[in-house]
Amino acid sequence: MDLYEYQAKDLFAAHGVPVLPGRTVDNAADAAAAASELGTAVVVKAQVKTGGRGKAGGVKLAQNADETKEKAEAILGLDIKGHTVHQVLVTEASDISEEYYFSFLLDRSNRTFLAMCSAEGGMEIEELAVERPEALARIAIDPIAGVDKAKADEIVAAGKIPAAVADEAANVIVKLWETFVAEDATLVEVNPLVRDPQDKVIALDGKVTLDENAAFRHEAHAQLVDER
Repeated sequence: MDLYEYQAKDLFAAHGVPVLPGRTVDNAADAAAAASELGTAVVVKAQVKTGGRGKAGGVKLAQNADETKEKAEAILGLDIKGHTVHQVLVTEASDISEEYYFSFLLDRSNRTFLAMCSAEGGMEIEELAVERPEALARIAIDPIAGVDKAKADEIVAAGKIPAAVADEAANVIVKLWETFVAEDATLVEVNPLVRDPQDKVIALDGKVTLDENAAFRHEAHAQLVDER
């Protein structure tokens, strides 16, 4: 089961992964109210289960409540790759120094788990894998040993994450592994994982796919089902 970004971030937050505050709404008036509550510049983000939202006009910066209402009106109802936008996430805007990429996934072909990490985040990962494959580190994960701090340090080094934030990035990766395992996910992806001017590492976006065969272990996952 694929989750919306806001649902993925809720899971991240529950497992200690740093995310920015935000609120998901289904109308422009509530979007404006959310911006007022946050009291900062915000980003209005279409909630659809597909990529390419930015290029399709589904991600917009707003400086105040009035702008937020205007941006939300423009995004709600958009068709993005066959997905109609019914909700937007209004989230605090972030100053970004650098963008990274990170994911854990089930590697079905090799019957194991895989971590993927790059210091070049923000772009479509498929493009990076084709155009600059050497920039995308792929590290096999032993499902028994899992990912502790030492393994996370190895992943960060392979992904060439800058030394100034390597330790913090590794701590975030450990928390993402905890999310992956605890929620029975087959994919946990953050693109971008960002470094802010204070050298904090934040999951600015989130994509999670849950294993529906494990749903019997997670009663709360039933609340995540959304057929829209």
